[in-house]
Amino acid sequence: MAKKATKKAAEEPLKLFYIFYNQERWDNWLKTLSEASFEVEPTSEELPEGFRILDGFSVDITIEVLKIIKLYQNKRFSANEALDKMAAVEAIVMTSTPKGDLEEIVQILQLPKLVLFGGCRKYLSGEFDKDIKTLVKTGKAQIEKDMELALETASNIAAAVIDGAACCGKYVKDDLENPTLFDEWLIECERMNEAMTSLKNFDESTGDDD
Repeated sequence: MAKKATKKAAEEPLKLFYIFYNQERWDNWLKTLSEASFEVEPTSEELPEGFRILDGFSVDITIEVLKIIKLYQNKRFSANEALDKMAAVEAIVMTSTPKGDLEEIVQILQLPKLVLFGGCRKYLSGEFDKDIKTLVKTGKAQIEKDMELALETASNIAAAVIDGAACCGKYVKDDLENPTLFDEWLIECERMNEAMTSLKNFDESTGDDD
């Protein structure tokens, strides 16, 4: 009994150790973006520096949010604790956009994150469908008629991805020249898939199951 209590006490500080995202981190990214160039170089095939930074910014947020989910999966957090941690990150990422040159750029970042946060909430609720093919077909039909319904469908796909389903590159590769918002959400789901793979060995311990 004492051994079990000691083991549990040793694990508790880990809940305090992880800093997933904070205002300072967000502000540092914004500062870096504000100093970057978004001008297209006619002689270069590469994306402008600013968009490359924005891409890294986006990946960073996705990974940090999914670390919370991973800790939930490893029984470090309860569902409510994970929701609270995630809400704190969401409040920073989805806050009102900065005025000026960065406003539109940050909105480009925020729109895909709707499905990241929505998918995580749906996963934590345990109420989601796993039929990816049908969900994609449904969402593509919904996006022009009802954005809220399409987001709900995309969030369902994201939850299934967190749960281990493979998605979503093959569903967007033919539409990348003129992607819809639903396609952007599918791209975020694919990034979530990649992030979950990269976090496979993150915090491997599953806590005290004895």
